Amino acid sequence: MTLGTKIDAPKTRGPVDSRGYRIFRVVNTVVLLGVVVVTLYPFLNIVARSLSEEAYIIAGEVTIVPRGFDLTAYKLLMSDAMFWTNYRNTVVYTVVATLISIVLTTCYAYVLSKPQLKGRGVLVGIALFTMFFSGGLIPNYVLVTSLGMKNTIWAVVIPNAISVFNLLVMKAFFESLPSELEEAAAVDGLNTYGILLRIVLPLSKAIIATMVLFYAVSFWNSWFAAFLYMDRQDLLPVTVYLRNLIAGATSAESAAADADKVQAAATLQAVTIVLTTLPILAVYPFVQRYFVRGVMLGAVKG
Repeated sequence: MTLGTKIDAPKTRGPVDSRGYRIFRVVNTVVLLGVVVVTLYPFLNIVARSLSEEAYIIAGEVTIVPRGFDLTAYKLLMSDAMFWTNYRNTVVYTVVATLISIVLTTCYAYVLSKPQLKGRGVLVGIALFTMFFSGGLIPNYVLVTSLGMKNTIWAVVIPNAISVFNLLVMKAFFESLPSELEEAAAVDGLNTYGILLRIVLPLSKAIIATMVLFYAVSFWNSWFAAFLYMDRQDLLPVTVYLRNLIAGATSAESAAADADKVQAAATLQAVTIVLTTLPILAVYPFVQRYFVRGVMLGAVKG
């Protein structure tokens, strides 16, 4: 061997997949593709129905490709100024309600996650009790009316501000955070609010994003509270507007003067689903990335 001769390191072979593992990967891929198809097909079918003529829908000839391309239902909805007013109401109700719900749920869950809290069992019991029992429809209506919340946004927001299921999920997440982090922050001089805002919440982006999505979808699709507590058409969300439109179009099938509504009656339900689903689908990609992110990665050094 001469001076300066380069010695190559021995090449190492990567792990060789076994025959069983290769079979597993194939089966796993086929199963997941099947799940994707089963999940995606109904939505594509709804979109195709919303763009098809009534005759093809009644005949059951629409799958995932529109037949007899027709936009009558979309034109009926989008030409009505009240539709856009109710759509704006839905956006406002969803944003305000989600913000309030996230703040209340986070504060309540953080308190319940502390085992040293006096009366913690009572607070958990109160939350669980409301999960299984309620005052009933008429008492709730009387309460909301007596509080002066009828025909206001608060009738939609306040009664459903905290979901007990979401509360328990967030509580379990806070309990999984290492207590050493909060102890170190307390030694550095942070109080309870400082620990929550500067330590806990930055590490809770995944659970907060999940709760935001859950609450936003719930409030976006909600219609019964507004239907019950609001009498003015200009205060209703778009879900109630579309519900009333479908009912009106169905009853108009026997009226010859409402030819456009008759044409659109078979597609209105599909249009309803499309228009109420698209905003959530547009928001979801921005939230989904938090679901797979390692929240505690590097937070605690051993």
